Amino acid sequence: MRNLFLGSVCGAALLLAGCSSTVTRVSDTETANFANSSRAEILARQTPVTQSISLYEAMARALKHNLDHRVAMMEADLAQADYDLSRWDMLPQVVANGQYYGRSNEAGASSLSLLSGRQSLEPSTSTERDVFTGDLTASWNILDFGLSKIRAEQLGNEALIQEERRRKAIIQIMEDVHRSYYRAVSAERLASRLTELEGDVSTAFQTSRQQFATRRTAPMPALSYQRELNDIQGQAKRLTRDMQMAKMELAALMGLSPDQRYNLQIPAQMPRPGKLVMTYEEMIDQALRNRPEVRENLYAQRIGEKEIKKATLEALPSLEGFVGINASSNDFLFNNDWAGYGARASWNLLKVFSTGTRKKKAKARVALERERGLATAMAVMTQVGVARTRYESLAGEYQTASDGAMVQGDILGQIESLAKASSASKQTLVRERMNAILSEARRDAVMAEMAEASAHIYTALGYDPYATGIDGTEDVQTIAESLEALWTERVRTPGQ
Repeated sequence: MRNLFLGSVCGAALLLAGCSSTVTRVSDTETANFANSSRAEILARQTPVTQSISLYEAMARALKHNLDHRVAMMEADLAQADYDLSRWDMLPQVVANGQYYGRSNEAGASSLSLLSGRQSLEPSTSTERDVFTGDLTASWNILDFGLSKIRAEQLGNEALIQEERRRKAIIQIMEDVHRSYYRAVSAERLASRLTELEGDVSTAFQTSRQQFATRRTAPMPALSYQRELNDIQGQAKRLTRDMQMAKMELAALMGLSPDQRYNLQIPAQMPRPGKLVMTYEEMIDQALRNRPEVRENLYAQRIGEKEIKKATLEALPSLEGFVGINASSNDFLFNNDWAGYGARASWNLLKVFSTGTRKKKAKARVALERERGLATAMAVMTQVGVARTRYESLAGEYQTASDGAMVQGDILGQIESLAKASSASKQTLVRERMNAILSEARRDAVMAEMAEASAHIYTALGYDPYATGIDGTEDVQTIAESLEALWTERVRTPGQ
């Protein structure tokens, strides 16, 4: 007995030692492996860039390779898997059990007479030393079925909420692609001219400094000229920096590595802004029907209403029926296999007293979601109004910027002619070249805002940025062709 006790204590000590755990910090090796593997995986997922990228290919790459979109898609898939799994909870439980029991001696017993107090039977046994038992039992709890059905419906609505969030994510990404693409196009269009201008400015600045140092020119005009050249050079460098950032932003949206070199297709002419087709009231109606935020709120209200039903059901008694087949290797039994069946009922009385409070909380949640729905509807209407006003305002700004770029181009042409005839100074020529580049950059910046504003109209309306039947699993070329057909019509008649 003493050895058995010591063995039990030692076994318990070993078990406790095995259950202990420690958490260590991430090692440098792990972070280094992650850095290498993550970079390699990102590069492996990319569709190789084999030609200049058009707007629609940029949109297609964003739809297929953007990592934020992929995360949103995986979250939606995970929510759908939770819903699919929850439907199994509504089925009856079928449980198979197997057990082995053994002992070192016989499990004998005797009986004691309650009348005489004497032993009435010799010690006997009805169990073998080693027994194998097994059973297969099916049970179905009516209350659990009702609660599982409600939980499944709630998870189904959660899956739909995640799908709306995925739609919202890709709609926003497409809007960002429009803006970044046209900014990057402007960068490629003006890059060579900026490089040439910076070279001219640097040469003119050094020449002026030499003339000032050797006193071959009046000091104040020379210094004023140098200050102006320095200002021009600063503007050129800031413009170059913004353009470089635009290409990196577009690369990130397309899922390309930041150091990936690529070229863009330069449009022969920038698209002219079209006139809005829908009225403000029509746009409001479409937005309240289609916006992901509105639909998400309606699903949230459904979940809250199911919570009220759940609180009511949990206060009811639980009734469970079961049936099963059993078998035992014990030869002392007259019947070694048999079928068992029965029913049992239980009632958690404490939940009855808390039902009122839980229903009150569930109703408060529904009321909160409805109020959020009204706030969302108000925000949607405001966004539609802002999107419409911004688009119409930018259409006028774009026309003004285009006219300004055209006039500045004519001025530069005149100055270049005068400079060839030695009737205009180098200073004036450099200044007007910079003004020409800046005017074109301003026009392109407004164009980028116009493209974003056009896409934002469809964001405000809640329209999907891709055609029905496209889900991002197709190849880039197929997605790009579908997007081009859809967005060419949208640019022609915005808000349709």
